[in-house]
Amino acid sequence: MNLTYPSARAASLRTADATKTDSAELTTPSWCAYVLVMRVPPYLAPGSRVALLAPSGPLHEADLEHAIASARSFEWQPVVGAHVLERHGYLAGSDANRAADFNRFAADDEIDGIWCLRGGYGAMRILNDLDYDAWTQRPKTFIGYSDITALHAALSIRSRFVTYHGPTGRSTLTDFSRTSLHAAVVTGTNPCGTATNASTLRGGSARGRLAGGNLALVAALMGTPFEISLDDAILVLEDVNESVYRIDRMLTQLRLAGALDRLAGIAFGHFSDIPDDATNAERSLDDVLQEVADHAKVPCLARIPLGHIDDQWTIPLGTMAEINADARTLVVES
Repeated sequence: MNLTYPSARAASLRTADATKTDSAELTTPSWCAYVLVMRVPPYLAPGSRVALLAPSGPLHEADLEHAIASARSFEWQPVVGAHVLERHGYLAGSDANRAADFNRFAADDEIDGIWCLRGGYGAMRILNDLDYDAWTQRPKTFIGYSDITALHAALSIRSRFVTYHGPTGRSTLTDFSRTSLHAAVVTGTNPCGTATNASTLRGGSARGRLAGGNLALVAALMGTPFEISLDDAILVLEDVNESVYRIDRMLTQLRLAGALDRLAGIAFGHFSDIPDDATNAERSLDDVLQEVADHAKVPCLARIPLGHIDDQWTIPLGTMAEINADARTLVVES
């Protein structure tokens, strides 16, 4: 692969729900506490240098070739991590090598963004090995979903900037998902809107900070230093290949931990590829999600375009948004 790269762009920081500043110590009032304002990294543009990383599961070379083509389709310049094609069982190389790729690009002033190539499993294993100081000093556009939820959580907590729950590098980019990703990371406009196929589980509207991601990871991070704060949040959740009782168990874990008690709203995405077994006929997913909405007593939507689907929204985690469950809309503030 013969990749050439332009010189780095000048970067400027923006903040979500605040005036422009370089400070990470601003707060904004909340009904229950003072919430740290999340910085928005510089948007991407033609010529932006975007690193391609594999912090979780292993890849095939075709996945990497697809991701390079996708990056170039936005006129970004792909920079490939040194260890992305390594394989260590169900991991994309050793923990040390995956963290090394991550930290190398975090500290590189000429890298404008990081696009994770896939999910799988393994991101949690490297959370204690990441250079969060480098991220604090040089916020970059960070994109991915599924297992990448662990990295979204860690970067939010340790480095305090907005990250993007969106397609991985190897994902199929439909016109729908491409338009949303472009709005989120290039133009800084609302990447969401009306969820035409969603259903309203509990009506009303609310404003809150977007938080969440993959349910299995959100649940797994409970009780760790990387537990996601959901106070005043609009919680977005999705998952794949999970039986209904397992989804029930993970949501019950969040409820027992008190994580659902102070939400502003809930927007469930897709729970794709539920296994075809007898237990899943005994209680429906809709019943489980309705139970959560009733417990939380906040506006709630189900089946927004989020998850392991081709037509997915890119969600700027940490940004303020408004959910209107009656109108089936999610509007991200710019």
